Amino acid sequence: MARKQWVTVILGIAAAAALWWAFLPRPIDVEIAEVTRGRFEQTVDEDGKTRVRERYTVSAPLAGKLLRIQLKAGDAVDENALLAVIVPAAPTLLDVRMERELQERVGVAQAGLARARTAIARARTALEQSEADLERTRKLAESGFVSPTQLERDELTVSLNARELEAMQFEEHAAAHQLDQARAALSRAQQGHNSGSAKLAQWEIRSPVAGRVLRVLQESEGIVALGTPLLEVGNASDLEVVVDVLTTDAVQIRKGSEAHLERYGATVPLVGRVRRVEPSGFTKISALGVEEQRVNVIIDIYSPREQWPTIGDGYRVDARIVVFSSDAAVKVPVSALFREGNDWMVFTVSGDVAHKRAVRIARRGALEAVVEAGLQPGDRVIVYPSERVADGVRVTPR
Repeated sequence: MARKQWVTVILGIAAAAALWWAFLPRPIDVEIAEVTRGRFEQTVDEDGKTRVRERYTVSAPLAGKLLRIQLKAGDAVDENALLAVIVPAAPTLLDVRMERELQERVGVAQAGLARARTAIARARTALEQSEADLERTRKLAESGFVSPTQLERDELTVSLNARELEAMQFEEHAAAHQLDQARAALSRAQQGHNSGSAKLAQWEIRSPVAGRVLRVLQESEGIVALGTPLLEVGNASDLEVVVDVLTTDAVQIRKGSEAHLERYGATVPLVGRVRRVEPSGFTKISALGVEEQRVNVIIDIYSPREQWPTIGDGYRVDARIVVFSSDAAVKVPVSALFREGNDWMVFTVSGDVAHKRAVRIARRGALEAVVEAGLQPGDRVIVYPSERVADGVRVTPR
């Protein structure tokens, strides 16, 4: 074959190769993640706000002229400290209806005190029972008959019951204070009527507990009616977090569940425990105008006070309530999963080729999911697969 013919053949082969290369499908750029084994937490994420655990609203025990309140929000007060002064109005004729009303106020206050004492007895019994259970659990734990998790759960129960007892004791003290005020109002009214005096001595309103002034509701001097709220007092350092969650999420939350409190103004998350899931839900309109059934979850903060010294009443926090956790879960990014019929699928990468694979998912979180079958740690999967990705196509990591 002549040299010119060889040149023609070579040029033809080169042209064919160029055409084949030009029409060859290009590898698809994809993002690749690795299947790992480690700790997994499934959480319910909602925003909440702090509030004082025990808040006391101090009201006017009788009608009259309120002198200007000198206290400001944030001021510290001791137990029985002077909060406000009322100059009673000239007593009116104490008719049967008014006397009966004041007597009923005394009765209501007595019932509140009895209820508080009953709650104390119930809380003390629960604490004693939980302490006895903890002692038995400790002995069994030393012999290896119970798990450390059970011991930790019993210790947490004792701590929660101790807090409940302390709260009930505060309630009893406040109820006794309310009873004293109701009796004093009845006594003053009866004395004013019997003596015919047109002027009564000043009535001093004192704090039922030691703490801080949370709000001053009636700061200026003026005439107030019986029962008008004047101030709110409480222990500003004894805070809890209230989180309203969807009722469909609340059924997974248990008393004692761990919670992470974040985005409250510092970078270190706070540790909390669920104390109560309230039994009654309510309807709330979402930002999109959709009616939602929600329920309040109450969380106690267990992190040292030194980590959150400036957080006060009504501050916003983000709460992540743990409903499931595992220390050795096989995890895959949620962004790698997609549905095909009723099955979960992923695209795995072997070499530079994508392969579609069915997987079985046990639990899903916001970012990761737990794999029961179909993947192993170390497998590479495509995250956010586009419509161009299919079984058998060539891919290249982005």
